[in-house]
Amino acid sequence: MVDDLEGISVFLAVAEARSFRLAGERLGVTRSAVSQSLQRLEDRLGVALVQRTTRSVSLTEAGEVFFDAVRPSVRQVRDAMQTVRDMQARPSGLLRITVSSIAESFLSGTLLAGFIEACPDVKLDITITDEEFDIVEAGIDAGVRLGEVIEQDMIAIPVSQEQRQCPAVSPAYIKRHSRPRHPRDLQSHACIGWRPRPDTAPYRWEFTENNRDFDVAVDPAVTTNDMSMMIRLACAGAGITFGMVETFQPYFDRGELVPLLEDFCPPFPGFYLYYPRRERQPLKLRALVEHIRKSARG
Repeated sequence: MVDDLEGISVFLAVAEARSFRLAGERLGVTRSAVSQSLQRLEDRLGVALVQRTTRSVSLTEAGEVFFDAVRPSVRQVRDAMQTVRDMQARPSGLLRITVSSIAESFLSGTLLAGFIEACPDVKLDITITDEEFDIVEAGIDAGVRLGEVIEQDMIAIPVSQEQRQCPAVSPAYIKRHSRPRHPRDLQSHACIGWRPRPDTAPYRWEFTENNRDFDVAVDPAVTTNDMSMMIRLACAGAGITFGMVETFQPYFDRGELVPLLEDFCPPFPGFYLYYPRRERQPLKLRALVEHIRKSARG
């Protein structure tokens, strides 16, 4: 078995570099050692794999077939060996994450505190932002967003339960004004809206009726990019605001706010940790993914 495998990595290096010298430099051996190892492999197979000339190196027909067949397998073996090595290693380094400001369950701290305790050599750098951007281009390891806005070429794992959005208002406001019965009624109420930046339009409030989605362009009396400001104004009776039920729940529990139009607010997929597909993910990121999965299993 050892004899069968001997020389395959040398052959792959030659096939990829198309040069005995470059293959030797990549493997840290002499050109002569590359030639001898390849010759022994060809002798065992009984066929020439490489066509050698004084100026170039090319693969024979058999060499092309062999290269296509063994390259994926050798990559899998190398990955398996690295996985075993990683089992003895400790995740370390700086892990950069960008998180939506409304990902309440992820930002509660419980999940991340457990990760910090489990992987003390990993340092977290967390940016809270609702702007959408290319995390690869920005040098970010992973992000947390609603599943519906994550690009399809990303790997994504859930970090929350299903979510719901709904309007919320203080009991004091309801005493002074009629309760809206349909989302369209919101256009006649004082509303507290959200926008990510000053140069963008306020977020349109989304609803569902008879299995059909629609949105309402309210005319906010106040617009801000800060959810805590929206909640404080709503609690003070300034108007109706809109956001995640998960965010409002403590205020609902205390009676400071009440939900509105719940029949028009069905659940939808929640938040996901997402990251780019790579042949090998950094150990620090794999450790976070495994911690999230372990936490989900309870």
